[in-house]
Amino acid sequence: MPVEMGSVEFDALVDRALDAIPDEITSLVRNVVVLVEDEPPADDPDLLGLYDGIALTERWGDPMMDLPDRIFIFRNPLLDMCESVQEVEDEVRITVVHEVAHHFGIDDARLHDLGYG
Repeated sequence: MPVEMGSVEFDALVDRALDAIPDEITSLVRNVVVLVEDEPPADDPDLLGLYDGIALTERWGDPMMDLPDRIFIFRNPLLDMCESVQEVEDEVRITVVHEVAHHFGIDDARLHDLGYG
């Protein structure tokens, strides 16, 4: 049965997941905004998160001159797949780390190997 959770509580889980990323990693994140949306794009309804941008490994020039990259965390699919608040918290953390890793150029295959697939 899906977990019932309001947007304020869910946003707090995303904030905690971001805060748990070590400072030595977050200090390297450049020009990225994290957004929580209720639903993913219609063409991929099971998507939990999405990195929309150019990985640091593929950039040229000053990234601060570009529009910010975006990380989307999709609330409803995460709530639908979980059966407890603790499971939601775990899955949010995994999803946040997964999408931040894409900012650093880490692909899905490597993330699966690391347990963040």
